Amino acid sequence: MKIFLRHLALCSLPVLFAAGAGYGFTFIQGSCGAMVGALFAGKCAGRQREYQARFQLGGAAAGTVIAATLGSWLEHRRRRAVQRTPSEGEPS
Repeated sequence: MKIFLRHLALCSLPVLFAAGAGYGFTFIQGSCGAMVGALFAGKCAGRQREYQARFQLGGAAAGTVIAATLGSWLEHRRRRAVQRTPSEGEPS
């Protein structure tokens, strides 16, 4: 069960980073009407969604890199711990 929860946490990192990046973009950007005025707000909405998708993609990429690095480090640490323990037939 511990291994399952570890893998679940590692797999959820890209999703969490993407959601955080999307929220951060929305928090920083605000609305198109406030940014460019009411006249160009209709054209700005599509561009704003495009930028938000890019931010989410970047967040997911960062989360994937962090999850892969963390997963490989944990696996390397586990393998070293398994190699250090003596076998049952060998004297310690």
